[in-house]
Amino acid sequence: MSILGELGISCRKIADTGVIAEVRGLSPGPCIAIRSDIDALAAHEVLSPRNEDYISRNPGVMHACGHDGHMAIVLGVARLMIERQKEICGTVKFIFQPAEEVPPGGAIRVIEEGGLEDVDCIIGLHIFGDVDIGRINVRAGPLMASSNRFTLKIFGKGGHHATPDMCIDPIQIAAEFISSLKPAVSQKVDTSDHVLGFGMVDSGKQFNRSPDELELVGSFRTFDENDIDTIEQVMINLLDSFMNSYSKEDIAGFPFYELDVYRGYPVLYNDPFFTEKACRLLKTKFEYVNAHADPIFGAEDFAYYLQEIPGMYTIIGTRNVAKGIVEVNHSSSFDIDEDILLTGVDLLYSLAMDFLKNPGEYLE
Repeated sequence: MSILGELGISCRKIADTGVIAEVRGLSPGPCIAIRSDIDALAAHEVLSPRNEDYISRNPGVMHACGHDGHMAIVLGVARLMIERQKEICGTVKFIFQPAEEVPPGGAIRVIEEGGLEDVDCIIGLHIFGDVDIGRINVRAGPLMASSNRFTLKIFGKGGHHATPDMCIDPIQIAAEFISSLKPAVSQKVDTSDHVLGFGMVDSGKQFNRSPDELELVGSFRTFDENDIDTIEQVMINLLDSFMNSYSKEDIAGFPFYELDVYRGYPVLYNDPFFTEKACRLLKTKFEYVNAHADPIFGAEDFAYYLQEIPGMYTIIGTRNVAKGIVEVNHSSSFDIDEDILLTGVDLLYSLAMDFLKNPGEYLE
C-alpha cells in the first residue's frame, strides 16, 4: 500500500491482507480489473550466485511461483496508468489478491467483499518456469484445470491374520480400488483430459493384524466440470462393487465406506470473444504468441473471477537456459528472468488501454 500511496493511487485493504487500488481516467468509461496474486510458499529458498542479493529473508518461506514477479508487473502497470491518467477513458482497478495457493482461495473473498463491483472485465497473467522466455501462451476456453480432492474411508472388520475368515481387510479393498480406479476412469474420460493420483494411505498399527479402517486421500484434475461428476460416479460404482464382493454373511454391516469429494478451483475458462480480440492485439506487439496453447493441469482461483465477468488469463515464459534459469514453479531454486517483467507490463497495459478505448470489441 505504501508504494501505491507514493504513486498517488488510492487503495484499500480487502480479504484481510489483500489490496485494491484504482486509477480513474479524466473521462468516463468502462472498468477493467488487473489481478496479481501475492502469496509465497512454505519452502526454503536455495542460495545461488544469482539470487544472493534478493534471497528470501524469511527462512522456510519464499516466492517459488512467480507471484513476486506478478506484483512487480502490476505495480509497473499502475505506475504507467497514473502517469498517463489523462489518456484513460474509464477506470482501471488493481487487485492484489492473497491466498491463491491455499484453497478455497482468496478470489472468493475478494468477490464476496465487492472487489468486482462495477468491473466489466478482468485480466491476469502467470509466470511459468517451463515456458521459454518471451513466449506468451493463451487460449480461448479452458486454459487451466479444475483441482479436486477426495477422501475415502473404508471400514472393515479387524482381526488376526491367522483367522482371515473372521476379518474383512480394508487394506485389501483399498489396494484393489487403487489398482482399478485409473483404468476405470480412463474408460469414461480421455486420458489427455484428466489426471488422478493418490497422496496418502493411512491404516493399521500392527504387522499381524488386519485393521478396522483405512483412510485414503488423493486428487484429480479435469478440463470439464462435467468430468468431475463422471469421475466421482466411477469411484462410487467401484466402491459399491467392492463392498458387495468383500461382504460376508456372518459379519453383518461390513464393509462400508465414506467418500468425500471436495471440489477445489474450477476450470479456468477464458472468455472466447474477449480472448479472440485480445490475441489479435497481442500478435501485433509480441513475436511469440501462441493463441492455441494446450491447456495445462495447473489450477488457479482466477477461474472464479471468470465465472463472474468476461476476461482472460495468460501464461508468460521465463525459462532461459543461457542464464541458467531452468527451474519449474514451486522448486526451492525457482527464479525468473527479470526481462519478462517488462513484457508483462507491456502485455497488461496494452490490453487494458485497448479495452478502455474499444470495449465493444471485447465484450459480446
